Amino acid sequence: MKLSYLAYKNLVSKPFNLVLSLMLLVLSVSLVTFVLQLSQQVGGQLNKNITPFDMVVGAKGSPLQLVLSSVLHIDAPTGNIKLKEAKQVQNNPLVKSAIPLSYGDNYKGVRILGTTSDYLDSYNATLEKGKLFHKSFEVVIGSNAAERLQLKIGDSFSGSHGLLESSIDVHDDHPYTVTGILKPTGTVVDQLIVTNLESIWETHNHGSHDHEEHGEEQGEHDDHEEHGKEDDGHADHKDDHEGHDHADHDHGDHKAEHDDHEGHDHDHDHDHDHEDHDHGDHKQKEEKIKIDLNNYDDEKEITSLLVKFRSPIGMVQFPRHINENTNMQSALPSYEVQRLTSLFGSGIKTINGIAFAILLVSGLSIFISLLKTIRERKNELALLRTYGVRSSQLLILALLEGFFLAGLGYVLGWIFGRIGIWGVSSYMQKSYGYALQINGPELFELFLLGTVIVIAIVATLLASLSIFKLNVAKTLSDG
Repeated sequence: MKLSYLAYKNLVSKPFNLVLSLMLLVLSVSLVTFVLQLSQQVGGQLNKNITPFDMVVGAKGSPLQLVLSSVLHIDAPTGNIKLKEAKQVQNNPLVKSAIPLSYGDNYKGVRILGTTSDYLDSYNATLEKGKLFHKSFEVVIGSNAAERLQLKIGDSFSGSHGLLESSIDVHDDHPYTVTGILKPTGTVVDQLIVTNLESIWETHNHGSHDHEEHGEEQGEHDDHEEHGKEDDGHADHKDDHEGHDHADHDHGDHKAEHDDHEGHDHDHDHDHDHEDHDHGDHKQKEEKIKIDLNNYDDEKEITSLLVKFRSPIGMVQFPRHINENTNMQSALPSYEVQRLTSLFGSGIKTINGIAFAILLVSGLSIFISLLKTIRERKNELALLRTYGVRSSQLLILALLEGFFLAGLGYVLGWIFGRIGIWGVSSYMQKSYGYALQINGPELFELFLLGTVIVIAIVATLLASLSIFKLNVAKTLSDG
């Protein structure tokens, strides 16, 4: 009979002891693998997304909130800043680049971000198909967002006001058109709908613009009525001096000619102005894929500014200057993320400590289980000795049982740990647009496997010491 088969039969013969030892082992391994995998992937995602930028400038508030909203896009913004103030940041000699961001709308929970193509270049985002936005209300969509929203080139949609999917204030008068789909980058760009700044401004200024146009039309209408009244008065005056028939004829002919001429000029001028306006806007938007803030009106607003410095000196001097001398605030993504991960780090260390404590308890459980099994099977072991089985072979039998238990517990624990990662990934994907990967065994997990095996060997050896003290004749006679 093979020792491996005998070890297996010995394990399953005591199902209660097997399940108890496995539960402790599975719990400890799943906790360690889950926490380490989660911290590693989240930390990697954070670092990958903050690397392109040295500083974020936005409205006064929480620096961490500013970084989370403007860099990671998982929080609400602190407010808006005037373009006049943003220009001062862009024009500072310490600043290498400054990318404006403007947002406040979403489509089915996916944020619509107004910015420039420089933002896409910062993450090395390239088109999988289609083209970049060249005019207002054209958008490119990140790979994950396109898959989630089931959008393709040429599709149109209307954004909803706010950042919540449940918003009912839909901007139906300004539909967006999909012109491009981006390749996967593994960054926050995959979760966004990206357009130009003009789209965001035009969407939120539409109400006031309509009001102004309506006021102008109403004023022109009133002026036209007053002009008509003046003409009527002039006609009445001519009736008194020149006679009714003559006045009607002359004035009617003159008025008709005047109206025809005036109407023709007005229509011609209006069409000409409209064409010039459209041509100017089109030309302006074509040139401003990459934006220089100096070309815009000072009174316009953006949400934040993503800054890259020319040298490390800027990170030392400029943030304090902004916080102390302007109405804006600055935040360093690297510092804020490090502060955030340090808070998580203490919790991760605590959970890992608990997991390793459970692992030691599971080792103790293996020891007690094997010790109890060996004592209960003294007669069987003595009988095996009479058939020529040596003490070393009985020790190997016990070690095989420990190996089987440790291996099965580790495999089940690793699987449950990955199931936990899958569950968290589904939640993060739905809530924040971030997804975690289900990776194969990592180096630290192989180290964990070695730790589990060592604990199982130590527990087995301690439990098997009585095998070498086994008195075969006395055990069989007592039995």
